[in-house]
Amino acid sequence: MQGFIRNLTSSLHEGFIDKDQSHSGSFKPELLINNVKENNNVLNTLQEELGSSEDFLFSVAFITESGLATLKSLFLDLKERGVKGRILTSTYLYFNQPKLFKELMKLTNVEVRITSLKGFHSKGYIFKHKTHYSLIVGSSNLTEYALKVNYEWNVKLTSHENGEIVHHFKQQFEDVWSNAEALSEQWIADYEAEYDKHADRRLAGQVIEMPAYYNSNAIKEALKIVPNDMQTAALLQIQAVRDEGKDKGLVISATGTGKTYLSAFDVRNFAPKRMLFIVHREQILNKAKEDFQKILGGISEDFGLYVGTSKQVDKKYLFASIQTLSKPENLSQFDPSDFDYILIDEVHKAGAASYLRVIDYFKPKFLMGMTATPERTDDFNIYELFDYNIAYEIRLQEALDEDMLCPFHYFGVTDFEQDGLEIDDATVLAQLITEERVEHILEKVNYYGFSGESVKGLMFCSRKEEAVKLSDELNARGLRTVALLGDHSPEERERQITRLETGFLDYILTVDIFNEGIDIPCINQVVMLRQTQSSIIFIQQLGRGLRKHDSKSYVTIIDFIGNYKNNYLIPVALSGDRSLNKDNIRRYTKDTSYIKGVSTINFEEIAKKKIFSAINQSNLTALKILRDAYTDLKNKIGRVPYLYDFIVNRSIDPTIIADKYVNYYQFLLKMKEEVPALTVYEDKVLTMLSAEVLDGKRKHEIMLIEMLLKENDVSHSDYLEQLVANNCRIDDGTLNSVNRILDLAFFTQANKKKYGERPIVELHESGQYQFNASIQESLEKNPYFSKLIEDVMDSAKEKAEKYQCDQSLTVYEKYSRKDACKLLNWASDESSTMYGYKPKHGTCPIFVTYHKNDEVESSVDYGDEFLTPELFKWYTRSNRTLQSQEVQRVIQAEENNMDIHIFVKKDDDEGTDFYYLGRGVPDKSSVAEDRMTDKNGKELPVVHMNMVMEQAVEGKLYRYLVEE
Repeated sequence: MQGFIRNLTSSLHEGFIDKDQSHSGSFKPELLINNVKENNNVLNTLQEELGSSEDFLFSVAFITESGLATLKSLFLDLKERGVKGRILTSTYLYFNQPKLFKELMKLTNVEVRITSLKGFHSKGYIFKHKTHYSLIVGSSNLTEYALKVNYEWNVKLTSHENGEIVHHFKQQFEDVWSNAEALSEQWIADYEAEYDKHADRRLAGQVIEMPAYYNSNAIKEALKIVPNDMQTAALLQIQAVRDEGKDKGLVISATGTGKTYLSAFDVRNFAPKRMLFIVHREQILNKAKEDFQKILGGISEDFGLYVGTSKQVDKKYLFASIQTLSKPENLSQFDPSDFDYILIDEVHKAGAASYLRVIDYFKPKFLMGMTATPERTDDFNIYELFDYNIAYEIRLQEALDEDMLCPFHYFGVTDFEQDGLEIDDATVLAQLITEERVEHILEKVNYYGFSGESVKGLMFCSRKEEAVKLSDELNARGLRTVALLGDHSPEERERQITRLETGFLDYILTVDIFNEGIDIPCINQVVMLRQTQSSIIFIQQLGRGLRKHDSKSYVTIIDFIGNYKNNYLIPVALSGDRSLNKDNIRRYTKDTSYIKGVSTINFEEIAKKKIFSAINQSNLTALKILRDAYTDLKNKIGRVPYLYDFIVNRSIDPTIIADKYVNYYQFLLKMKEEVPALTVYEDKVLTMLSAEVLDGKRKHEIMLIEMLLKENDVSHSDYLEQLVANNCRIDDGTLNSVNRILDLAFFTQANKKKYGERPIVELHESGQYQFNASIQESLEKNPYFSKLIEDVMDSAKEKAEKYQCDQSLTVYEKYSRKDACKLLNWASDESSTMYGYKPKHGTCPIFVTYHKNDEVESSVDYGDEFLTPELFKWYTRSNRTLQSQEVQRVIQAEENNMDIHIFVKKDDDEGTDFYYLGRGVPDKSSVAEDRMTDKNGKELPVVHMNMVMEQAVEGKLYRYLVEE
C-alpha cells in the first residue's frame, strides 16, 4: 500500500504541479479523447478499467444497444469472476430505446436503476480496484460513437479509497440511486407504452449523440445516388488504367462496399455502345439490372436479361448468368465485338472453363473484373487474367475506416463443452446436435442479440446434416428457421431469402452457399458454428451482414470457438495481418483496438485461451503456408517477388523467411525458382545481412551499407553527418559497436564461419569505410547479388521506422539476448551465457519469462511478477545471497551508474524475443534474502527486490503479459 501511495503522490505531482517531473507514477490524470489516427479511444480505457475492477458504478444518461454491445463479453467474463456492478441511467429526452432496457436485463451481474431526476445528464464511470479507485468523468455517454468516434473530452482520475474526490462521486451516485426505480419487465412495458408518444424529444437526443447523417433527413439525403469517397477514388484509378492504353482492370473491393454501383458509375463514364454484365448467381441479376438503371437512366427497354429461357440478345445493357451465356450454342448468337464494355462480378471464379470460354470469345474495348477475394486455392491466377492491372483495392479495414460498411460487433464465444469434451475438428455429428449444445447456442445468440426490431440471421454450419438437424431443433424450440443447402434450386433459395427479409423466418442455416454472391442487406446477426479453415471464407461469411440497411445500426457476429487447430486464423482474418508473425497474432487477439470506426472485436476469456493454444501449436513457417503466401504474392505482381514486395503488399514478415531459410536466395531455391547463381561467399554475406541487419533494430548499419552501395568508399565524417541528419546516436560506444558488427568481431566463432569470416565492411586508418575487396568485385560482376543486398536494405529501412535511432532500445519493441548485447554496445555476443541477467559494461539486461511452463526446474522457477504496472518484483539466480558481488552490483546500480534494462516475454512459445519495458531502478527498501527448494529438496538462497520502472508499462501490453 505504501508503494501505491508513493506512486499516486508522484502521479498527482506530475499531473497538477510539474509535468516535467521525472520517475513519475502511473496514476497521473489523463485526458481521454477519441483519436482515430492513433487508434486511441475512450472505449479502450473503459475496457481496461472494467476488466481489472472488483466492482463498478456507471452513471450515464444515454445508452445505445451498440454502445452496450461493446462491453457485453466483458460483463460476462466479470460475471464468471464474481464481479458485480451497478448502472444508473434515465429516460431523459426518451433517448434510450425500450429494446435497450431489455438488453440491460440480460446482464445478471449488473443491477440497473432508472432515475426520473429532471435533466439527468451525467456521464461518469467509477471502478473499484484492489488498492484504489479510478474515475472517468466527462462528455461520453455509453454509446458507440461517444466511446469510439465522436470528439469527446473525458478526464480519468485515480484516488485512494479515502480520497475526498471519490467520496463525493460515490455519495452523489448513492443519493440518486436510492431514489431511482429498479429496472424490471413491468417497468419496460410501461416505458414502451410511453415511448412512441415522444418522437420529437427523442430526435433531439439523437442529434446530441449521433453524427449528422444518422438523423432521418440525413439518411434520406445519403440515399441519393452519388459516388462515395471510395467510388470516386476508384473511378479515377480505373480511368487512369485506360488512359495508359490498357484494356483490362481488376477491382478488389470488400463485400458490401458498393462494387455494383461503382461499376455502373464507370460504365456511365465510359458510355459504351453496348455493355455485358456477367454474374455467377442468377439470383442477383435482377438486382444488378435495377441498380444500373438507377444510375444510367434511359428507357427500361435498353436493359435486358440473358438467363434460362429469357434471352434478350439485342439489349444495350445485357445482364447474363455465366451458366447460360457460356454454352457454345448461346455464345454463337453474339458477334465477338458486340460489347465494348464487359463486367465480370465475383471474378475470382473466372478460372472455371465456362468463364474462360466467354472471356476468350469476346473482344471488348475494356474488360472489368470485380472481387472481394482474389486470393484463390485453385491455383488459378486471376491477376494474370487481367494483365496484373489492379485498378483499385480496398479491404475490410479500409472500408470500415471509410464508413462504407455497416458497423459490426464480433464476439468470439466459447463453444459447448461437457465432461471435458470440447467441440473440435474431429467432433461427430451426434455431439454437434446434443440438447445441451443447442441450449448453449440459444443462450449465446440471445445474450449478444441483434440490432433492429426482429432477428434476421444467418447460421453457418460445418456440414449439411448439422444444418438440417439444428434447424429442426431450433424450430422445436419456437424459432422459425430453414436449412438451405447446395441441393436447393435457385428459386427455392430466393423464396427463403424473401421469407427472411419479410419477417417470416428468423434464421437461414447453411454450410457454404452463402459465402458470397448473395445480397441480403437486412441481415443483423451472423452465427458461425464451424471451424475456421480459411481466412478468405471467414471474411466472406462475416461480410454477409456488412451491407448497410435502414433496419439496423450494426450487425452482431457470434463465432463459436471450439478446440480447432486453425483458430489462429480468426485474428489473422479480422486484422488483415498476413505477416505469419505469431506474436502479432497473439497481440491482435488480446488488443483488438485496430478495428476501425465504431465496430468492435470481443473475445470471451476462455475463447481467447483456445486461440492462444492454437497459435502456440501451429507451425506458421511450415513450407506449405510459406509457399502459398509466396505464390499469392507472385501471382499478384506477376514476377518473382523480392523481400520488399512482401512488405509493400502486407504479406509475410521478411524476417520470418530469413529466420527459416537463412536468406531469401535460399528460400527462392526452395521455391524452385530459376534465379541467377550466387557464389558460396556471396551467399554467406547475404546470410549475415539477413540475420543481423534486416530486422531494422538499429539504423546505423543500414545507412552505412546503403551509402557504400552508392559509392565505393565512404568517409567517417560523411557517415557521421548522415547519422546526425537522421537523429541517430553518434557516441563512441555505438560507433564501435557498428564496426564490430560489420567486421564480424562481435560474433561467436560459429557465426563468423556462417557469415564468411572476413569483415563485411572495413574501416581504414584514413577514416574511410569500404566493403571488402571480394564484396566489391561481386557487386560489380553480379547484378543479382547487388539487387539482393539492396532488397535487404530497402526492407530493413522500412522495418527500422518503428525503432528510435536516438535510443539504444525502443520501449515495447522486441529483442533477443543477442540483440541486447549488440544494442547495449557490448564488445561480444555473450547471449549464450547471459541466462536471466548479466551486469556488464555499465549495463545489466534482465530477461524474464513471465509464465514458466510446468517442466521448469524448481531451482529456476522464480517468482518474478508485476505488483503494479510500475513495480516489478524480481528474483536473482538461486544460490545468491545479499553478500554476493553480482547482487550488490544490482542493488547499487544507481551509485555505479549502471543502467538496468527489463525485458519480459509472456511464455516460451513466443520464441527468443522479449518485450523491452524500459529501465528499472531497485527499491532498496524491498531487497530481501529468501529460500527456494531445488528438485532434490535442497534449500538454496535467493534474493528478491522490487524494480521501480522508469515508466509504467502500457496498459494493453501489461495485461497481455500478466494474464494467464
